[in-house]
Amino acid sequence: MAASRNRVRIIGGQWRSRVIRFPPAGELRPTPDRVRETLFNWLGQRLDGLACLDLFAGSGALGFEALSRGASRVVMVERDRPVAAALRESARLLQADGAEIVVADAMDYLARDGERFDVVFLDPPYASDLAMKAFERLGGRLNPGARVYAESAGSLQPPMPWKVLREDRAGAVRYALYEIGQ
Repeated sequence: MAASRNRVRIIGGQWRSRVIRFPPAGELRPTPDRVRETLFNWLGQRLDGLACLDLFAGSGALGFEALSRGASRVVMVERDRPVAAALRESARLLQADGAEIVVADAMDYLARDGERFDVVFLDPPYASDLAMKAFERLGGRLNPGARVYAESAGSLQPPMPWKVLREDRAGAVRYALYEIGQ
C-alpha cells in the first residue's frame, strides 16, 4: 500500500494520465489533483513557451504538469538526492527534454544570479518559513508579468509589492497565485 502512495498522476496536456513515481520522503506531499486542476485553470490550460521554476520540487507533480501543458522549460530544484534521482527518472521516462533537475537548496539557488522565469511553483515544507524567505528573494528571478503559485498550511502574506491574484483552500491546504504589484 505504501508504494501506491508514492505516485501521482499528471492530469492534463500531452502526458495526461501518465503516472510519476517518487521515493518516500518525510516532508514530501504532492499537490492534490483538485488543487492542480484549479491552479492550471488560473494559469490557463496551456503554458506554451513559458519558463517555469519548481522550487522544492518533491514529486515533480507541478513541474511535469507544466511541461505536459506546453512550458518550454522547467527547472526543478530539489535538495534530497534520492528524490532528485526519481525526478530525473521521471523526466527520462516521459522524454521531458525541457526538464532540468538541480540538486540544491532552494534558497541557495535563488541567491545565485541566473535565469528568469514566467511562472514559479513554491511549495516548501509546511512547518517552515521558507515560503516567506523565497518571496523575499524571487523578485530578481522573474520576468515581467510573472506569476508565483504558493501552497501552505496557513495563510501566506508575502511582503509588498506582492499581491494576490487568486486564492483558495482544499481541506488543510491553502494555495494562492501572486504577482508583483506595480
